[in-house]
Amino acid sequence: MRFLLNLPPAISFLIVSAVTTAVALAGLRYVRKKYPAEVLKENHEVAAIIFNAFGLLYGVVVAFVVFVTWSGYDDATKNLQMEANEADDIFHITEAYPDPARKMIQQALMDYVASVYNDELKRMSQGDISLHSNRAMATLITEFYQMDEKSVPNRELYGESLRGMNKLAEYRRLRIFAGNNTIPSVIWVVLLIGGLITVSYTYFLGVKNIRAQYLMTAALTVTITLILVLIYILDHPFTGESSVSLKPLKEVIEIMQKHSAG
Repeated sequence: MRFLLNLPPAISFLIVSAVTTAVALAGLRYVRKKYPAEVLKENHEVAAIIFNAFGLLYGVVVAFVVFVTWSGYDDATKNLQMEANEADDIFHITEAYPDPARKMIQQALMDYVASVYNDELKRMSQGDISLHSNRAMATLITEFYQMDEKSVPNRELYGESLRGMNKLAEYRRLRIFAGNNTIPSVIWVVLLIGGLITVSYTYFLGVKNIRAQYLMTAALTVTITLILVLIYILDHPFTGESSVSLKPLKEVIEIMQKHSAG
């Protein structure tokens, strides 16, 4: 299923919707051949009431999962933006540091941001990442703690830069946690089985116009499929075409490079 994440969202929706709708309509055709509308109509009123209750319950569960996954996606976006912002702040704060500490720390910051942009996020999209896998962060921390704080003329500025380093490391951890925060398998089981039962229930409604029933079943199937694919995409914020924008990191890299070149 991960290949769907690397396709444009519209194509992913189209592929999955086409497959699920074809299966759903095939099931409806089988049931209507075996049970004509006259037979199904005998239990139509009771079936409709149960269908409404079940559909409402399933809709509440799906809405809750969409809310949770969207919140996680939004948090991942904010954490990446704050990480980039913190790196930029530290870079400019260290302008007050004496050489060679200034150059070494700024170079370590540039290496860190570049490693996140070019390597770490790519490995996150493949699920191959851990808190201690970035050597650039370790190098940056080492440069800070090896520096003689007495050489910095402004102690408050030095303290602010250390607080910025702690925040930078914190936002990185939160970003990684957001990338690993996948929906448990048991929830996917509930969503998939619930969707299957919801669609299957439409087979036993006594609708005389078979074309109208085909249309209703297809519309319901497509709607549920779109929502489930949306949940799957939001649950992988750093993977595929719909991943979190890397523009903040790219802009910070450009700012650092221009400043160093100037």
